Amino acid sequence: MKKIVFLMTTVMFCLLALSCGKTEQLFNGKDLSNWRFVVDGDKVPAKEVYMVKDGYIHIQGMPFGYMYTEKKYKDYTLELEWRWIGEGTNSGIFMMIADPKAGNAFPLAIECQLKAGSAGDFVLLSGSDLVEYVAPATGRPAFPVIKKRVDSNEKPIGEWNKAKIHVKDGKMTIFINGVLQNEGTNRVKEGNIGLQSEGGPIQFRNLKLTY
Repeated sequence: MKKIVFLMTTVMFCLLALSCGKTEQLFNGKDLSNWRFVVDGDKVPAKEVYMVKDGYIHIQGMPFGYMYTEKKYKDYTLELEWRWIGEGTNSGIFMMIADPKAGNAFPLAIECQLKAGSAGDFVLLSGSDLVEYVAPATGRPAFPVIKKRVDSNEKPIGEWNKAKIHVKDGKMTIFINGVLQNEGTNRVKEGNIGLQSEGGPIQFRNLKLTY
């Protein structure tokens, strides 16, 4: 009887572990060894733009560009925190980067906007598309935007904000500080994840991926 109970308990724990999925820390708090880097036009060495300060990812904001994961991901939940240093400027989280290229600051990808006051907007980069997007009669702009659902719920400059992004079969659901801000369905189902340099200093921490 004890053996049966033990076996049943073991099976239950195994099933629970499988249902919970795998968790991966995208940043170890020490270095950026599992990331790759793009700087617009290769104007400066990447280490001058992307670095670790006080245990956080620190991105200078200039020149433009992005850092991205070595691996591509499909169907996941991404959680991270960010804060502005000095003043709120512009940055973003790139999802489903199709083909990172040296010197090209804007890859084929969907951006979750982090620009101060606009966190949660979608920006369609380099011809990327969402099923829900309808181009205006005047024509498709260079960087189409799908606005967030409600007013900004970002915290004051210098405080940590949290983004939580669910991706399932291309559908992206964006929460900013616990509030549902946007949903959209990407035609691309898999790609790298990126953090943008675009404007001014920004820091990231607690990057967790569950899949």
